[in-house]
Amino acid sequence: MAFWPKKSTTSNPNISQNQTFKNDRNLLTRKTADIDIKRVYNDKSGTTSALSPAELAEDSEIRENLYDKLLNISVTSEFFPPDYAATGQLIEELVKQLEQQGVNIEVFTGQPGYAFSTDKAPAVEHSGGIRIQRSRSTQVWSGRIRGKAVNGVLFTLRAFIHLVKNFRRHNVFLLTSAPPFLPIAGYLANLCFRVSYVCLLYDLYPDIAIALGVVSRNHPLTGFWWELNRKIWRKSKGIVVLSPDMKERVIKICPDVADKVSVIHSWGDPDLIVPMAKENNWFAKKHNLVNKFTVLYSGNMGRCHDIDTILETAKHLQDEPIQFVCIGSGAKRERLIQEVNQLGLTNFLFLPYQDKQVLPYSLTACDLSLVSVESGMESLVAPSKLYPALAAGRPVAVICSKYSYLRQLIADGKCGTAVENGDSLALAEFIRRLNSDRKLAERMGKASRQYLQSNFTPQIIAKQYLSILKQSNL
Repeated sequence: MAFWPKKSTTSNPNISQNQTFKNDRNLLTRKTADIDIKRVYNDKSGTTSALSPAELAEDSEIRENLYDKLLNISVTSEFFPPDYAATGQLIEELVKQLEQQGVNIEVFTGQPGYAFSTDKAPAVEHSGGIRIQRSRSTQVWSGRIRGKAVNGVLFTLRAFIHLVKNFRRHNVFLLTSAPPFLPIAGYLANLCFRVSYVCLLYDLYPDIAIALGVVSRNHPLTGFWWELNRKIWRKSKGIVVLSPDMKERVIKICPDVADKVSVIHSWGDPDLIVPMAKENNWFAKKHNLVNKFTVLYSGNMGRCHDIDTILETAKHLQDEPIQFVCIGSGAKRERLIQEVNQLGLTNFLFLPYQDKQVLPYSLTACDLSLVSVESGMESLVAPSKLYPALAAGRPVAVICSKYSYLRQLIADGKCGTAVENGDSLALAEFIRRLNSDRKLAERMGKASRQYLQSNFTPQIIAKQYLSILKQSNL
């Protein structure tokens, strides 16, 4: 367990945090030197064991505890609560877990752009032992791709200034791909000041932009971006991706960083999301879902998500007692609503994003959860909505390519099914099967939650991040 030095009671303003780090490092050097001297002496004396088991244990504990104490991390992401964007929610949960595991941690983020009731948050605030600093807001055409790109560039510039001003205060900077340009700030800071940084890649650009037709594969910008990614990844201390498919993609682009790439999945919080019977769920009662077999899609309905297969499935089931509920927003939401209205479908309910405190009820107000990824996107994005769905204790149906890693997850967890993009008949049949066999649905739901609790809780995932951050500090 990591321990921290007591805060100095001196009033001398010349004693800085840097000096504290230097003192800690000197202590580490002295302690390890004492052990190393004894090891050398014993070796020269011809003893069969340089150190006794107790001394070896002391050596290991001293090194681990003091390295933990020296770990001072800055996490940078454009999104953070009160934003409801999934990236921000995940970063908040991650930093809280890292703090509980003994890491001194700060967050640099932007002003909220996707919040329910506010577009302004304190420039500096503290949440427990976590310091949160927000740059000033810039929202230029935030609903458009070009506007989001401009906002991302401006945030990246401010993040670079933040790194330059604070690089002596932190051992490692964890830089997300929100916005996609953000790791550039770490690369430039490394060139100028040898700043250590780890890249957390939620999405892979420019590959996504190519897949969506925003830019062509042969465009000069594409080649420049790929080459810049290679430079960024080579200089990084580590690269975290969210799926095995993404790892393969990164290594294909830049083979010489293979030993740096780690797969760490997203997570769901089983303490926040707890299985609940619909008859006891106020959200299900409010929206008249208690007595209907309910199929839930909760989260972003964006360009990378397969919404068409869901629509076709609903058409097959329009005369059956099955309700589709779509909660969230995204580029495809309005088009889906328009098509539902044009077709005269009455088995759809559309609701906006729900506040985090509502999620324990909205996510359990269903009988089946849906997760979808467009064909060809399996190595570019990793849907975080899967893990809270598992925590809810409901079966999960995934719409994805036959090559997607999601298929293996569902098979390992025995918690649902995976259907190929466009195979609405298979999805409709699975829904009918669960509706007619509630015991099967119950078994799959229990398997979902057990699978999450064994593999994808915040505590489990945070330990994996902590391991990488420790290695980056050596």
